[in-house]
Amino acid sequence: MFKVNASNRGYIPALSFHSLTPFYDPLLQWVMQEDRFKQMLVEQAGVDQGQRVLDLGCGTGTLTRMLQYSYPTAQITGLDIDSAILALAQRKAGSLPIQWIRGAATELPLPSDSYDRILTSLTLHHLTTADKQRALDECIRVLRPGGQLHVVDFGPPRSPYAHIIALLMRHLEEVADNLDGGLPLLFMEAGFTTICESTPLISLFGNLYLHALEKPLAPT
Repeated sequence: MFKVNASNRGYIPALSFHSLTPFYDPLLQWVMQEDRFKQMLVEQAGVDQGQRVLDLGCGTGTLTRMLQYSYPTAQITGLDIDSAILALAQRKAGSLPIQWIRGAATELPLPSDSYDRILTSLTLHHLTTADKQRALDECIRVLRPGGQLHVVDFGPPRSPYAHIIALLMRHLEEVADNLDGGLPLLFMEAGFTTICESTPLISLFGNLYLHALEKPLAPT
């Protein structure tokens, strides 16, 4: 079983409703081309042998398993606040040596300076502005100096279609911060430095962006 250490803080489940959880994987695979952008995130992370890697908001564990397959000597952890989706992730992983933890992104049940990489995919847009900042503060606490945060999530629209979709999307969940280009400022306020900027990726629900960030070696 997975370790349980979760806050009582409310959360938005995958696809906004628990009843839609069974449809999460097919939707991301068929509509969002999930494998493509998650593989890009995995490759961007450049994990070294023996490093500790956290998949934050791991959902059904697709990215977590990709990390384990791509970096078999790394120590991979998947963390999510939703016990039902975390149980599904564990079943799908079978005998893979992945540690599963139930916990909130805003209160990570992990020691400071304990991970080399944190990856998170389509998680931040579920959080309010304040909780995005809390989650990023927690990421920089948990990362070792020089550790990296790799994020893929929605961002500013860059095409006529994306602008139309953004008008609808900004009323769902907490995605307005992303669409207004607010994530880079939140990263900076948490103390991260940017490693590189990415060009937007096209998806049915809007433009996705990959962010590569680093915790400074010394306090700034």
